Amino acid sequence: MNTVTVMKNSQAIAIGGFDGMHIGHQHLFAELGKNGTIVVIETGYANITPKKERENFSTYPILYLPLDDIRHLEAKEFIEFLMQKFSKLEKIVVGYDFHFGKNRKYSYENLKEIFLKENVDGEVKIVEEVTLDGDSVHSHKIRLKLQIGDIKGANAFLGHNYTIRGSLVQGQGIGKKKLVATINIEAKDFLTPKEGVYATLTRIDDEEHYHPSVSFVGHRVTTDDSFAIESHILDGEVLCKSRASISFVSFIRDNKKFDSLDELKIAIKRDITIASKELKILAL
Repeated sequence: MNTVTVMKNSQAIAIGGFDGMHIGHQHLFAELGKNGTIVVIETGYANITPKKERENFSTYPILYLPLDDIRHLEAKEFIEFLMQKFSKLEKIVVGYDFHFGKNRKYSYENLKEIFLKENVDGEVKIVEEVTLDGDSVHSHKIRLKLQIGDIKGANAFLGHNYTIRGSLVQGQGIGKKKLVATINIEAKDFLTPKEGVYATLTRIDDEEHYHPSVSFVGHRVTTDDSFAIESHILDGEVLCKSRASISFVSFIRDNKKFDSLDELKIAIKRDITIASKELKILAL
């Protein structure tokens, strides 16, 4: 369905940045009903689900609005802008901390007041703060968890495994010969988690399933000190032609410099054992 048709038929919209498409965001989407659309205010800062990555975590159509196109608008102008784009608009869904308009000086209260003047039968639904184990769920907290290696905590907030996607790049050339075979990717738009080794699930090219894997993110301090994102497939060597996705399950260990390739190889074998056990438990 093209964008024009989506906007023409949509009766409800959820507005926000929606980086991460986390469990808090999903509460907003649950209010949309049948003919709903997600409206992403694209700031350019999204790095958990950058750009169209958000589309992997919702079945609703998504309209992207560059912030620079709307940041200058006063409250009434912003709502008129939305109503022009969505001619059947009856319901607007936002979070409790939503702000909009010039200098972000307007809140959901202004949104409700003006929208209901323009559409007396309309509704503005405010979704209250979503918490998990007493902690409020926010994208910036997910970023912090990823940066300290708290993958399980980040995944709990996300409601799905943190996943990065990227294009295949050439590795340093010694993995398959002296260590283990790896798939190396470049994922510039994504926030990379803390440097170290992880139990992961890796999807190759257009395959529908994920392979159990152990992945390394960081600088190869034992060899050439270059930065790498590489994944070793545990259920047999596979051919990657152009791209791969790495889904992070748990943190295994920090990045570490070893005195020799033999020591590194021993550590990798230990990482593989730990990852295999972790992923086997997950599969049960």
